[in-house]
Amino acid sequence: MVLLHARRGAQLLVGLFLYGFSLAMMIRATLGVSPWDVLSQGLAIHTRFSFGVITILTGVVVLLLWIPLRQKLGIGTILNALLVGPSAEVGLMILGEPTSLWARAVLFAGGLALLAVATGLYIGAQYGPGPRDGLMTGLHRRFGLPIWLVRTGIEGTALLLGWLLGGSVGIGTVAVVLLIGPLVSLTLPMFQVPVPGNPHTLASTRPARKAPRARVSLKT
Repeated sequence: MVLLHARRGAQLLVGLFLYGFSLAMMIRATLGVSPWDVLSQGLAIHTRFSFGVITILTGVVVLLLWIPLRQKLGIGTILNALLVGPSAEVGLMILGEPTSLWARAVLFAGGLALLAVATGLYIGAQYGPGPRDGLMTGLHRRFGLPIWLVRTGIEGTALLLGWLLGGSVGIGTVAVVLLIGPLVSLTLPMFQVPVPGNPHTLASTRPARKAPRARVSLKT
């Protein structure tokens, strides 16, 4: 049990650090911000709040959406709020901004792939997802919808609202909407740690086996 907790704790921390670092990679690529950042930009335009404050308030609103989904907070939810930002800052200090288009494209693609791996790692530790990822897992568990469909729908909705409010959209933004869902649907089962009875365990996507039919005897 101690080794299991140690593995889960290490996986959570590594996943959250890589999550923030992947965001820094995509920011440095300058090919477009994430759909949620587009939404924050749009809301900031129409309010007196700064981009950072809007991001925090958006997270709070998303957490309220957890209530009807019966999604529970975990230590991973709290650490997500505390660690992703600083790890992104570390990435921004380390990484430079490429000048050539091909280098920017490679950096962005690497960041997107790393984001999917990081999401699988920290959610798979089963200590609770962040606000936005928790909305994804909550909808998946509540309605049995595929992870890729839920994630794509959430990102697409955030992008559409942000664009209508005046947020900036780039080719990288569209790539996140189209690719992050399928990528996360691959990494989540890959890194999920089996913890019986844990409320953060994702619903199984495998079809249930049909019970064998009972043979009816025609003899009297």
